[in-house]
Amino acid sequence: MPKRVLSGTVVSDKPEKTVVVRVERRVKHPLYGKIIRLSKKYHAHDEGNVYRLGEQVRIEECAPLSKKKNWTVLDRIGAARPADIAIVETAAAETPKAAANRIEAEAGKAETPAKVEKAEPKPVVEAKAEKPAKPVKEAEAETPAKAEKKPAQKADKPAEKKIAKTAKDKPAKAAKSKPAKA
Repeated sequence: MPKRVLSGTVVSDKPEKTVVVRVERRVKHPLYGKIIRLSKKYHAHDEGNVYRLGEQVRIEECAPLSKKKNWTVLDRIGAARPADIAIVETAAAETPKAAANRIEAEAGKAETPAKVEKAEPKPVVEAKAEKPAKPVKEAEAETPAKAEKKPAQKADKPAEKKIAKTAKDKPAKAAKSKPAKA
């Protein structure tokens, strides 16, 4: 039986001697008839760690090399494509009005900006420092004083005897009679 050969894009080259290749295929939707792209990722063996992210490669089916690797990389079809990314730099602390005035001034539309707001950095609010812990000697000195106050306070108050209320002492509740059902 011949070995299958697929072509795809390298989406990861992080594992040692392994690349992850995404193979896309286009199929017609069975119900709606629209052509859709389906993709599947294959782990392929890369002996020399030669292939990089974004490159077009061909992979060939082989005997299992590990749990996920059943493919080896044959060759490179195309180089990695550069990403089309436009980098726009703006000051983070710049206000929208100042940014608009700056853009107009750069474009030459505004000869002199009416008011250019200077972007002043916001004051940094520092966290309140906690009160330093009291030295151990002072803490030990206060502890006995507090202990002395508590018994003194109890001695100052007149001793109140709690009289246990019994059923005899409580006033009798008026018996509520339920109306008779007719």
